[in-house]
Amino acid sequence: MKTQHQVILSLGSNLGEKQKNIQLCIDLLHQEVGTITAVSSLYESDAWGFESEAFFNCTVMMHTHLKPQKVLKKILKVESKLGRIRSEEEGYQARVIDVDIIAFDDEVIVEEQLQIPHKLMKERLFVLLPLQELVFDWEYPKAKTTITELIAKCTDKGNCKWIGKLQSPLKKIDLSRFNYIAIEGNIGAGKTTLTTKMAEDFNAKTVLERFADNPFLPKFYKDQNRYAFPLEMSFLADRYQQISDDLAQFDLFKDFIVADYHIFKSLIFAKVTLQEDEYRLYKTLFDIIYKEMPKPDLYIYLYQNTEKLLQNIKRRGRSYEQEIPADYLERINEGYLDYIKTQKDLNVLVIDVSERDFVKYQEDYLFILEEIYKKTN
Repeated sequence: MKTQHQVILSLGSNLGEKQKNIQLCIDLLHQEVGTITAVSSLYESDAWGFESEAFFNCTVMMHTHLKPQKVLKKILKVESKLGRIRSEEEGYQARVIDVDIIAFDDEVIVEEQLQIPHKLMKERLFVLLPLQELVFDWEYPKAKTTITELIAKCTDKGNCKWIGKLQSPLKKIDLSRFNYIAIEGNIGAGKTTLTTKMAEDFNAKTVLERFADNPFLPKFYKDQNRYAFPLEMSFLADRYQQISDDLAQFDLFKDFIVADYHIFKSLIFAKVTLQEDEYRLYKTLFDIIYKEMPKPDLYIYLYQNTEKLLQNIKRRGRSYEQEIPADYLERINEGYLDYIKTQKDLNVLVIDVSERDFVKYQEDYLFILEEIYKKTN
């Protein structure tokens, strides 16, 4: 299940330092609009539809949670920052930068200010050739015409040639060096959201905790004393089976595995929820299992203060979570932090996201990626 939209953009420039303009635009789109996950090579093409200097062009792929209309608004702001001045005159003009939305998932949108797929893309080699390099199996929505077929039918006879490479903003963050990354956090910290987002951006296989299928969870929140032990035992068994199975299944098409939990969370939660005699029995069983489990190459803990956790829990609206007391969340946070302090052989990164929203604000997501980069370099 995808959580982000896949957007394809076409960039062009024929004024000033054209390659520099395009690279600056890529970086600014990445910082302010969405995550640029792939960048085509740079192409030089004749001006299309008017007489002017040759253009430099490329296409990029972007992941974003934003709707198409919001993406367009933010793109126009990026163009303006880079010096694009839109003229009221009819026809095409030379421009320092031009960004067009070519595709947005498989959507077809026809509005006065926005048409997706771009209405002229089939007539432009400077769009089609970089797009083929970027996504060789791309198909035109609804008609399901392949990019190869579009190029064969294209009537554009202008010059369009490959001239060099561009830099992708994500290239400096190489997560493929890891086999297994675990992202942890308290209830409502955003660990599943971040896991899924990073997996989509970095081509990773996800391991997501199956908490929604646990029949004891709603009962536990109503009567903790009665259901704590069966809940923790069922979670431990499920986590052990899931991690063992998923880490053993190598995926040729993914670069690494990212999970939204590490099995040690079982002991952290058990210590908070179980009676002393139950906890002793539980820990005996846990220690046997834990010896057999692979340890993550990178363990990321998302810290959020209790007030923010309660806000997040309320906003996501799971009925059985709405009565979770603040002191329970505080004890879970303390359990995680105590665990982290004792881990000498675990590659741990703690990130405070209490004042950040990495879904709503691109800069907050990039802050997390930068923290990972600094930790691993």
